[in-house]
Amino acid sequence: MNENNKKTNGPRPNKGQGPKPGAKPNKNSNSKSRSKSNGRSSSRGAAMRAQRRNQDDAIRIASQHLDAGSKNEKHKRANFIDDKPRLSIVGLGGQDGGGSKNTIVVEYMNDAIIMDCGNDLGVDLPGINYGIVDTSYLESIKHKIKAYVITHGHLDHIGGLPHIVPKFPAPIYGSKFTIGRVEEIFGNFGLPMPEGFELKTVTMNEDTHERLKIGNFFVELVRVTHSIPGSTCIVVDSPVGRIINTGDFRFDPNPLDHERTDMERLKQLGDEGVLALLSESTTSDRPGRTPSESTIEQTFNDIISNAPGRIFVGLFSTNMNRVQMIINSAVAHGRKVAMDGRSMVSTLEMAVRHGFVKIPKGTFVPIASASTMKDDELVVVCTGSQGEPSSALQRMGSGDHRHVKLKEQDTVILSSSPIPMSGNDAKVRSMVDDFMRKGVHIFQHITAELDHHGPLHVSGHASIEEYAEMINMTKPKFFVPIYGDYTAKKRHIDIAIEQGVPRSHTANVGNGEMLAFTADTMEPAGTVPHGTVLVDQTGAIVSNIVVKDRLMLAEEGLVAVVLTIDKRSGNLATSPDIISRGFIYMRDNEELMNNFRTELKRAVGQRYKRVDLDRFKQELKEHVTHFLYEETGRSPIVIPVVNVIGGARGNGGDKQANGKNNSSKGNKSEGNSKPEVKTPEQEAEELQKRFQQMRAKLLNQDARTD
Repeated sequence: MNENNKKTNGPRPNKGQGPKPGAKPNKNSNSKSRSKSNGRSSSRGAAMRAQRRNQDDAIRIASQHLDAGSKNEKHKRANFIDDKPRLSIVGLGGQDGGGSKNTIVVEYMNDAIIMDCGNDLGVDLPGINYGIVDTSYLESIKHKIKAYVITHGHLDHIGGLPHIVPKFPAPIYGSKFTIGRVEEIFGNFGLPMPEGFELKTVTMNEDTHERLKIGNFFVELVRVTHSIPGSTCIVVDSPVGRIINTGDFRFDPNPLDHERTDMERLKQLGDEGVLALLSESTTSDRPGRTPSESTIEQTFNDIISNAPGRIFVGLFSTNMNRVQMIINSAVAHGRKVAMDGRSMVSTLEMAVRHGFVKIPKGTFVPIASASTMKDDELVVVCTGSQGEPSSALQRMGSGDHRHVKLKEQDTVILSSSPIPMSGNDAKVRSMVDDFMRKGVHIFQHITAELDHHGPLHVSGHASIEEYAEMINMTKPKFFVPIYGDYTAKKRHIDIAIEQGVPRSHTANVGNGEMLAFTADTMEPAGTVPHGTVLVDQTGAIVSNIVVKDRLMLAEEGLVAVVLTIDKRSGNLATSPDIISRGFIYMRDNEELMNNFRTELKRAVGQRYKRVDLDRFKQELKEHVTHFLYEETGRSPIVIPVVNVIGGARGNGGDKQANGKNNSSKGNKSEGNSKPEVKTPEQEAEELQKRFQQMRAKLLNQDARTD
């Protein structure tokens, strides 16, 4: 699958909890929950329930990406007695959604290999960059792990490696291009590796049918065509039988790099016998066959030959075959090529170094020189075909790019289609809308017929006839669809049944659901811990609890109430400080703020001396939640801060208000045994100074603080 994955979250539901922010509720309401004690039209219980609904919504969304420890499920291996050794297979990722964080564990006795180890770039949560698989199960079998074997170099198949391999070290096996990609992402990883960790990679030759022994397994790679060079099937021969993981594939009869799928070897493997075929299912609902990559070459030639000005081509950063196609066309039409987008430049450097991309001398120019060249002499190849907000193409269009800004008569070619189920359709449409407003000429694959040009994109994945052909060539005894959501895998099973595989020999398993194989059987073998670990832009792990709080903040905002209470009198020593973030703009709600302060003063007077401090804070939080829900119909996160000052000398009051100790600048030097005696007025003045310093730090002089 392409490394830009689908989003999993839809829009937040309209909870209908009350009037708009700042609006007063109907005081004539006959609600049964009217509080007789304060005249409010909603009970405290209603306010608490509203806040719980907010929490439940946040938990529901965040729970789509729970780690194994947060799922509260009983993950255990089935309690069966093995009559004979079994081969166990379990997907820790890739068995849901559109196929992401693809990771499959294969075990036999005391040996295990991990096939693919990707990330999920489609996680749409605040401050989250991507997700990786939870490694709780790997922790339990870490003594077994002998290798990571990778099908190809897209991030949804390799993006988890820098997080997981250092924790469970083992060599990484793959084709030449795939290993180049692996080394590239380790080199660009933002966090330091653990002390003593050494990346070990093994390059395998998929053209010579090289077989390497790894524990009890023999492993072979078989070349397939995809949208990235070096794509392969993984063939694992175990003492129980042979399994094949197809990886992402299509059967392109005429790929630009002439690296066709090795169908002869697949047929040979099928003739020798295949116990189980694990076949990717991304586009199992698409009829026919996927067109050849070669069908789009003429379209580039036609557009580049007729474009009046500069040409910008947006495409996936790893599609080096298409980059080669664009370079060839640019050279043929006397244009120079500039590239932008960190991931694209990094991948291109690796591809050129290993000989996968050929660039004639003098073809490339730095992106910084683009603005000095004649418009009809330049082609810019960049990221941004999916409308990604921070991509090079978007920044060029918005004017935020350091070197290039799109202008009238420029031509933009989007050589991709929005990824299905990703929500990228709207992003691309918005980007195209902005470009057209600037007078830019736009060419897209989805509007090819409307704009009278040829195709600009072909999928990297098979269609129904190719999925069927893979099954027919390999002749598996058992069939397990992988790398897709439940529906895609169900349709793939239907294809397998049409090709003669008995329904009882198929299984549509989810993440964590283990299958056990003998030479003649396939049986469910329980579940193992699984889930998603969330990662931010720095590469650091983010707790699911933190994400839940972020969702609540995004939905309802935050209100912090800072109270300073005189310990002697039990009354407020100063007017309450109220801090609002993402809730309301306080200066536009003066009446509400005045009523709010009055309520806070009343709450302190009624309850502070009657309960202990912890209980008072909890009651204050509930009181504020009730008041704000009553007045606005919303339930922000409420944070009460209570500072207690005063009290008998030597006590010092609350440490939060008075600092580490209650010594003063007026004390005598250390040589004197008796401190200077201060008057109550002096003590009160010093206490007030310390409080003002603390208050300034808390409020940070923010204009939004009242």
